[in-house]
Amino acid sequence: MIVFKFGGASVKDADAVRNVCNIIRGHESNQLVVVVSAMGKTTNALERVVQARFSANDIPSAKQHLQEVREFHHKIADELFVGKSNPVFDRMNNVFVEVEWCLDDDVSKGYDFIYDQVVSSGELLSTIIIHEYLQSQGLHFAYADARDLIRTDNHYREGRVQWEETLDNTTTQINGIFATGHIGVVTQGFIGCTSENYTTTLGREGSDYTASILAYCLDAKAVYIWKDVPGVLNADPKHFPDAQKLESMSYHDAIELAYFGASVIHPKTIKPLENKGIPLHVKSFMDPKLSGTVIGKDFQTKPLVPSYIFKDNQMLISISAKDFSFIAEDHLSTIFSLFAQANVKINLMQNSAISFSVCIDNDVRKVSDLLETLKTRFKILYNEGLQLYTVRHYYPSTIETLSHGKEVLLEQRSRQTAQLVLRSSEK
Repeated sequence: MIVFKFGGASVKDADAVRNVCNIIRGHESNQLVVVVSAMGKTTNALERVVQARFSANDIPSAKQHLQEVREFHHKIADELFVGKSNPVFDRMNNVFVEVEWCLDDDVSKGYDFIYDQVVSSGELLSTIIIHEYLQSQGLHFAYADARDLIRTDNHYREGRVQWEETLDNTTTQINGIFATGHIGVVTQGFIGCTSENYTTTLGREGSDYTASILAYCLDAKAVYIWKDVPGVLNADPKHFPDAQKLESMSYHDAIELAYFGASVIHPKTIKPLENKGIPLHVKSFMDPKLSGTVIGKDFQTKPLVPSYIFKDNQMLISISAKDFSFIAEDHLSTIFSLFAQANVKINLMQNSAISFSVCIDNDVRKVSDLLETLKTRFKILYNEGLQLYTVRHYYPSTIETLSHGKEVLLEQRSRQTAQLVLRSSEK
């Protein structure tokens, strides 16, 4: 059994769907579990629906944004299927009806709850189209709703997996499907379900994590993540034009890079695979014959060159006691608790005698409330519009090059990893 994961770029239009079908057809000898993300930029479009409904309380505007999502998916379906008799159109319509019901309902359960009920529809729509198209091409695939497989807690937008129930659900249902003679299963990435049958999401870009969860539960032979790049690169080519492809990586390096923000792999993806020694292949859907990058227990990172992770729109917060006493363990306990309650992740932290500094993503929705809460107990100073560079396997010259012409506000180095919080000199 092999798990494939196709991201939004790989299913962005009708030609892309046909390409996915060709890739799958080339692996018919395996039992395939195919995890699919929302098509193209659908998640962003659905976020605009939520924003209009929740923040502006503008239901007509929300439904207009939803209509744009509907037209986008119908255009793809019209190109893939002849006539309107294919079940794909009724199945898609049922999804849109449920979203409209959600928009007409009250929003008392909060932004995160509404977000998950609406934004999750992107994955439902993409898998309906992919499933019906595979069927039309003679590929005997079953459809599985990921909400019947992955059980989470009630932490909306960042659902925590309930592993025991997920394991039981997945093995029972997926193995049952293959026992009926299907050659594969199509299911959604990114989404799960609570014990009360409410939809949750696993965090932005969480489809990689879904593939990892299912592979762990099913003792898969391997996981393949299909991307629009030839493999894992040592840097984002948008920032580093000379980025190199890594032929192979250790689990440890992959975990470190994902944790620090490497966009090619979701941070939670690697650990379940490492626990069972399941290799992860990152390959190009644009040229499937390329070797890609393999990550596993028997591999070392090659070539061993510095790997760069760049994060923009960063905020550096300095927290100190109002009476200028030392920042001790009791203060840190309170600080970490407040960050956890606000669901704000810390990218870098550093402690001194009288202050505690953290670098975070400047998510206005979360950070503004957090700052107000912190100010009630501590003295707060902060800088916005910063950049965070993380370098794995760095050289001293690497640090000098990155920081040239910029102000270094915070720097940390370990044996293998260096992190720099930088401000452009013009600021």
